[in-house]
Amino acid sequence: MSSDWQTFERARAGEATAWRELVASQQPRLIALALFVTGAPTLVDDIVQETFVRALQAKVTHRSGTVQSYLGTIAFRLAVKADKAEKRQVGLSEAHLPAADSDPLQRILREERDCQVAHAIEELSAEQREVLVLRFYGEQSYEEIARTLQVPLGTVKSRIFNAVKSCREALRRKGVLE
Repeated sequence: MSSDWQTFERARAGEATAWRELVASQQPRLIALALFVTGAPTLVDDIVQETFVRALQAKVTHRSGTVQSYLGTIAFRLAVKADKAEKRQVGLSEAHLPAADSDPLQRILREERDCQVAHAIEELSAEQREVLVLRFYGEQSYEEIARTLQVPLGTVKSRIFNAVKSCREALRRKGVLE
């Protein structure tokens, strides 16, 4: 069993240190995933919190993937459900992803780059956006994405290829990439 799964099990058993470690390591990507799926910063905290609650209450019978993938699947499904319930989209440019750097210049440059990437992702079709978010923010394998979305593996691969290509083209047009 990987150390992430061991931390997960210790958190489930009520160990406060493991709980803090699990949240610290997983929360930033879950926030980004929920934000990209819903586009609504007001929903993100509730989705991430509910993800941890459901994960810790569920009976996990397999550990074939990673803890991040497991949590990402829960967060993705909750975000899709919340997005459908809200029936509204807030531009991703209004959102601020968490930053780890304390250097102000690096933080500003990263935030600007993240904003441009968010715009490029926002311009994708819903199908392309879903697979891209699950792959790069949920860190799911192609096979896990296919299971999550209930689509063939080839469909996942082609959507990711086309989504990345579209994002690159959009970022080149904006001068973010050479």
